[in-house]
Amino acid sequence: MNNRTGSFLWNLRQLSTLVPTGRTVRLYPLAFCRPNIAYSNWNRRNLLNTFDNKMQSSVRYLFQDALIFKSGGDGCQTKGISTVTVFTVDKLLCPRRLSLDSKHFLASDNELKKSFHQEASDEDVLTKRRKPTLINSRKLSQECNSLSDVLDIFSKAPTFPSSNYFSAMWTVAKRMSEDQKRFEKQLMFNHPAFSQLCEQVMREAKIMYFDNLLFSLHAIVKLGIPQNTLLVQTLLRVVQERINECDEKCLSVLSTILNTMEPCKNVDVLLAGMRMLVDEQVWKIKHVFTLQTVMRSIGKDAPIGLKRKLEHMFAVLAAMNHRSVILLNECSKRVTSNIHGCPFKILINILQSCRDLQYINIDLFKGIADYVATTFDIWKLKKVLFLLILFENFGFRPVGLMDLFIKKAADESGFLNVKSLVCILNVYSSLNHFYKCQTHEFLGVMASALTGSLHHISSENLLNAVCSFCWMNHFPLALINQLLQKDVIDDLLTSGDVERNAHRLHVVAACLKLDDAPRHKDLDLALPRLPPAPSYPQPKVAAALSDLLGEGHFSQSVRLPHNYFIDFEIRMDNNRSQVLPFSDVDVVTATDIQRVAVLCVPKSAYCLDSTHPKGYLAMKMRHLKIMGFHVIVVNNWEVEKLQMKDAVTFLKTKIYSPKALSAADTHLQSTC
Repeated sequence: MNNRTGSFLWNLRQLSTLVPTGRTVRLYPLAFCRPNIAYSNWNRRNLLNTFDNKMQSSVRYLFQDALIFKSGGDGCQTKGISTVTVFTVDKLLCPRRLSLDSKHFLASDNELKKSFHQEASDEDVLTKRRKPTLINSRKLSQECNSLSDVLDIFSKAPTFPSSNYFSAMWTVAKRMSEDQKRFEKQLMFNHPAFSQLCEQVMREAKIMYFDNLLFSLHAIVKLGIPQNTLLVQTLLRVVQERINECDEKCLSVLSTILNTMEPCKNVDVLLAGMRMLVDEQVWKIKHVFTLQTVMRSIGKDAPIGLKRKLEHMFAVLAAMNHRSVILLNECSKRVTSNIHGCPFKILINILQSCRDLQYINIDLFKGIADYVATTFDIWKLKKVLFLLILFENFGFRPVGLMDLFIKKAADESGFLNVKSLVCILNVYSSLNHFYKCQTHEFLGVMASALTGSLHHISSENLLNAVCSFCWMNHFPLALINQLLQKDVIDDLLTSGDVERNAHRLHVVAACLKLDDAPRHKDLDLALPRLPPAPSYPQPKVAAALSDLLGEGHFSQSVRLPHNYFIDFEIRMDNNRSQVLPFSDVDVVTATDIQRVAVLCVPKSAYCLDSTHPKGYLAMKMRHLKIMGFHVIVVNNWEVEKLQMKDAVTFLKTKIYSPKALSAADTHLQSTC
């Protein structure tokens, strides 16, 4: 029996020597997760116990499909993980047959156990003696003051993973000045252990953790090691092979690396692989910073499908009610750079999401407007109108697109229903948009189209249409006469949004009184009194006016007829060269006094990214001029940026006429 046991052990040893050295092959699905790895102190005794349990089957089947396990005896240990190499061995590899049956084999089982356990116990002792001490890159960077210090520690006792040394060197280098960094890098390249470290990193690249591999590559690139070196190109190739091990953190690091590298064959291949990975897992990315970094990295040459997914990111963020400006900015750049061929529905969804998130991006809006204007002829009028309605929500005035729309709407007004006509008027009056000499013709066409549907239009739509016409200083008599019917006004003041209807009726009444509407000059509507217009203190402007004019020469928070409000009123002579003190004298009918209205307005009173006043401010300025005021508009955000001295000078140039200022300067020079 001892002879047969020895024969089995001889066969097993021979089989171990004949099996060629191999490498572990890891197959992982394309997903953002680290592969499952068993963390344990590997013990051959445990392996043999498992092997022993399987020995109950016949020897013939054992050697037809034997599993030979080889411990990581190359000196490569991965964070307490023993690398196990698995081979499937065919029976033809066996040098000779075993002449024993299952019965004799079972009889020698106990002796076989003892022999194997004794060998395993001896190797455990050797493994413990050879096991290296792991090193932490953070601790290493804290202990070292130069790049050479890190290499000195490596040369004394190299440990796994060697990526920690490069990470530590990059951390040390970040603390240095540019001149010191340049000097230290030269010493690093000349250090005798540098080549050894590079070789060890290349050897360990396929077995170290994937994040350690990426961190080492990132440090190597940042340390200025040339991209065309064998070290960098080898690491790039290994990253390509292990790209499926990328989790979200690794994806962020990889994107950062690729952003800093020059194009080359291996970089391009790796970038293509990363795009495929992102295309499949983009919706699973949880962190905004990761997605932002990835979007920067994929570049303009990304697949169309991936770009379309990024377009949908607006809708995803809106559904989450997550207003991430950083991410929205990156998405906007991608949409703007790849807007040609984008479906109209996607453009609408993007603007709706921006509205829901209260996100404003001028470049995005201009890009969409320019694209639609360029391809204007292929879109239906109602689709473009929907786009303009969304732009109006932001206060954005796409001049070129609105000019094109005026022409087409005037030609196809018969194909528009009442709701569309009212929406068109609201957009153009709100944004105060006029197109050369065609505006009057356009308004006439709109009025005619609505007049044809007068008996089918609701009271509220009629009010909205007439109010829009009044804002644009246009007065279609048929529509106005219909609106002024008692039953229509009663309906507006008793149903729907009564407060809003009352305010709009007051606007219509003010326009009919003040503007050029001779047939309704004497109109006197019995409308409910509106609450006073809100007043907003302007302390900086008030202080600047006090320094410039003195107390008693201006009035604050002045309320006027038709529910108008002005921030400051100043009284001057007709030439606006002299400021007059306030008195109890009624100046409304005076012919030798010029009333000056100072309006302090926010950015929201203008169209987006311009100084073009919106409809209400334009109408108010027009009415104040009719009421005898010289109107001065002061932008709040501009005054707030100025020092008090500069604010006084700014208001002075606004209040006094250019002729008066010139005369004052001449007088000042003559007295000096």
